[in-house]
Amino acid sequence: MNIRKYRSGDLEGVARLFNDYRIFYGQNPDIGLAVRFISDRIENSESVIFVADAGNGTLVGLCQLYPTFCSVAAVPIYILYDLFVAPNARRAGVAKQLLLAAIGQAQTEGKARVDLTTAKQNFGAQALYESLGWKRDEIFYTYNLSIR
Repeated sequence: MNIRKYRSGDLEGVARLFNDYRIFYGQNPDIGLAVRFISDRIENSESVIFVADAGNGTLVGLCQLYPTFCSVAAVPIYILYDLFVAPNARRAGVAKQLLLAAIGQAQTEGKARVDLTTAKQNFGAQALYESLGWKRDEIFYTYNLSIR
């Protein structure tokens, strides 16, 4: 398994994985939206994407990081918003490799930390995060306000 940064030619495979990720979280399939969303992030340099390449251009996992800041600490951070491994590639350490690549990227770029959110019922992911030293926030609640 080769974990590497997104490169030209990856759009179709990453969009497919991103579409499947959205479906996992209860969204309707929309490959066109997935292509546009990923393409916009890349064209506007708004995210860093790592892929798990199983060879011959077959992508089986993705991890997308968004650069931002922590105002309280006054430091740059990453938000790890998207982590997905295709069902046929799970339980082989792909997610762990993607996470380690993300952590390495954050260290290289001098980010103070990486934040992520996962579903309460996603116990497998939670166990993986905690095995790598991630700490669950027990102090703050997350709120959302839908605008549209």
